Amino acid sequence: MVNLDKSLISVFKADERQPELMQVMRDLSTLSGVIQDLSSEKYFNSPLYTLRFLRILNLINEEALGLTEQLENEHALYYRYRNNYEHDSEITLTHINQLIFILGKYNWITKTTKRIRMRDVGKRMMDTLIRLANDSLAYYLNDDVAKSLFQAKRDAELSEAYDDKGISGGNKLVSMIKNVEDAIELLKERQLEYLADRNALPQVQIINQLMQELENKLAERIEKFQTFEEGLTLAPFMQRGTATMAEGTKISIGTINKILTFSMLQQSHMIQAIQPETFRQFIMKSFDSPIESDIPDTHQILSFMEQGNYDEEELDGVWVPVKFPSPIPAQGINEAVEYIENYEPYTEEMEEVLDVEYEEMEELDMGAIDELMGDSRWQLTKQFIQTEQIEAYLEQVNEAGMEELVIEAGGSAKWSDVLNALIGVSALVSNQRASVDEPTNKEIMNNKSAAKSYSDKDWMWIDDEQGQGIVRRNQRGSKS
Repeated sequence: MVNLDKSLISVFKADERQPELMQVMRDLSTLSGVIQDLSSEKYFNSPLYTLRFLRILNLINEEALGLTEQLENEHALYYRYRNNYEHDSEITLTHINQLIFILGKYNWITKTTKRIRMRDVGKRMMDTLIRLANDSLAYYLNDDVAKSLFQAKRDAELSEAYDDKGISGGNKLVSMIKNVEDAIELLKERQLEYLADRNALPQVQIINQLMQELENKLAERIEKFQTFEEGLTLAPFMQRGTATMAEGTKISIGTINKILTFSMLQQSHMIQAIQPETFRQFIMKSFDSPIESDIPDTHQILSFMEQGNYDEEELDGVWVPVKFPSPIPAQGINEAVEYIENYEPYTEEMEEVLDVEYEEMEELDMGAIDELMGDSRWQLTKQFIQTEQIEAYLEQVNEAGMEELVIEAGGSAKWSDVLNALIGVSALVSNQRASVDEPTNKEIMNNKSAAKSYSDKDWMWIDDEQGQGIVRRNQRGSKS
């Protein structure tokens, strides 16, 4: 169990310069990149194509978990899809090839000669999409009132799964209270409908059961959040949530009792004698009764009334709780009739003059095109290789020896950090953001005199001259 008196882990409270936060944003960039590329392939322009995309992701996910056999290539994935979804003939091998290319482009999967392997970022993104789709399906299987209650229950469960582990779930306690409030408002609006529907009792019982579960969940959540730092700012919401849950439970129980009362009245025997005082008390109580009261008001009585239960009852008329629109005045009717009688359609041809504005075309030479393409490739490279620290160091010194650069910009003299820094230098050089030159004799002497001693090095150059190269920042490198 985590120490609950600490602040929850949240991207909104993390330091912008924190490397882990930057990696999170890179992962989200891959998700947006996959969606953007697939939107041009009509995957996200149609609900059915979105479903097919999720089915393919699920097949890859099942293989990564070891539930199914290995996927050697696109053909294996295509035939496995056809075997699982025989009725779907829209997906072709071309679609599979395009999808695998896009997933590989954004590092969700790696494709070797023997199999298609899912990477960590791909597994987390696929799990997120599949879980989101399943949650949405469960949400839409409920009616309007139960939808809000279902979402409130999911908020409580997500709060248990995240907040209790020290990871922010995203204001789930406040979201839970807001969803319950929305459900109560809908329940108030639809109470007449539930009373008029003879088969609404099971649905209202489900709503009441969810209300009672959420009341316990909310009490548990409030008790947990009192130990968090965030609990101090959420104190007003906790008080409001307690009152909201009490009101919701009363209303749901009151609706059930009214339905049962009406049902029992229909089954009871009719009496000939009327007790005036008892009838007067009933009218007084039902005149303006609270919405959670067991006694129905006049609108609710009219909603539950049903004609045709007894002989010749229909001759008495129909009681319907409906608002009629105000009548149209005679002057308005006369104006409408006069307009219709004297209406003359416009028959002359309309001349439309198009005012076309031609913009001058902008011409680019090959150098400008190469620069634009280079910038595009460079931005894509920076998504996968960290070069910010190397660029910042070269920004300060303009040029540096190879060994000095990879150690100072890499953060330490450890082999792993130096290797990452070398990859970053390679990316800068290949994209013409920096250059590596052979040092002159004078520069070699200056480097030796200014050389720093790195005692914690756990590696060495195969050739000493490799570490003496001079890395210079190109002027173009400032455009990043």
